[in-house]
Amino acid sequence: MTYYGRWTYKFEEAARMGAAAAIIIHETEPAAYGWNVVQSSWTGEQSDLVRSDGGASTALMEGWITLDKAKEVFAKAGLDIDKMRAAANKPGFKAVPMTGLKASGAITQTITRRKSRNVAGVIKGAEHPDEHYLFTAHWDHLGKDPKAPAGTDGIHNGAVDNGTGVATILEIAEKLAHDPKPKRSVTFLSVTLEESGLLGSAYFAEHPFIPLNKIVAGTNVDALQPFGPAKDMVAIGSGAQEQEDLLKALLAKGKRTLSPDPKPEKGGFFRSDHISLAKKGVPMLDLGTGTDLVAGGKAAGQKLSDDYTEHRYHQVSDEFDPKWDWSGVVQDATVMAELATEVANSDKWPGWYKTSEFKTIRDASLKGGK
Repeated sequence: MTYYGRWTYKFEEAARMGAAAAIIIHETEPAAYGWNVVQSSWTGEQSDLVRSDGGASTALMEGWITLDKAKEVFAKAGLDIDKMRAAANKPGFKAVPMTGLKASGAITQTITRRKSRNVAGVIKGAEHPDEHYLFTAHWDHLGKDPKAPAGTDGIHNGAVDNGTGVATILEIAEKLAHDPKPKRSVTFLSVTLEESGLLGSAYFAEHPFIPLNKIVAGTNVDALQPFGPAKDMVAIGSGAQEQEDLLKALLAKGKRTLSPDPKPEKGGFFRSDHISLAKKGVPMLDLGTGTDLVAGGKAAGQKLSDDYTEHRYHQVSDEFDPKWDWSGVVQDATVMAELATEVANSDKWPGWYKTSEFKTIRDASLKGGK
């Protein structure tokens, strides 16, 4: 999956094409999460950036439908959903009317304008303070769930997603603040409204307080798992940029490896805040917990990861557990700090590989763009 398969793009494209409504058919396998995540994430109050047209350019109604319900709807229109999707996957496909059906809907809507904040801190560089290494993580989550299971407080604490990410970049900031001052600046940006469609990072990308062509490179930290130490570290969307080469060398010193994205078909690289900057050309890593655990290997790592996705991801059950093993998170945070220090103390501008779709944008930016 690429960005073009993401729910955000589908709604954006529906609006650009003038659709009155857009309904996404949810499937667990390609989405990488179940229908329960759709319900918890996009039921109730939603947020968006203030738009100059007040939202008039968006589709009037946006929503989701389960695959089973979609099959039922298609069948009532005399259509086979599998055959239709196969046809739609070929060039030249034309939309087919769903005859005999009528859809209606009503929205009772109250609009409230609120202020939310991205929070930034900077360790100013000693020699090139205008050049920055950037860390990002998101501090938001989904608020309170009025339909939460009985016996819970209903609060989406987001302890893993993304309390671990914010805690990690704060710890890295504290360490680097006490180290000898780097040659380049290191900036730590905790953004808002990631869960609402990467809104905080999108705002920063459009209104940066640092020129984007002065951000040398960066790392995004989203949901590190407290599973204990791992023999590896994972680069989501791997095989895209030169920072991976630097990271591999640092991991090798600790007899660890950099594993490729274990599920590239899920389009994980297009799901978190770094993509807002990557689309502007900034080389951003998205790093995750290793899959090959010291205790139990890959099988144990996959089992724990699947359990989190099924039972805690975007659920009120994503809460802090005093039994967590933080040693693996510390291990990963240490390597991230080393990577930032290496880039910040060098004259390197680690870029995208030639095969990356973001390289042309970056090259233009460094030649005098923004």
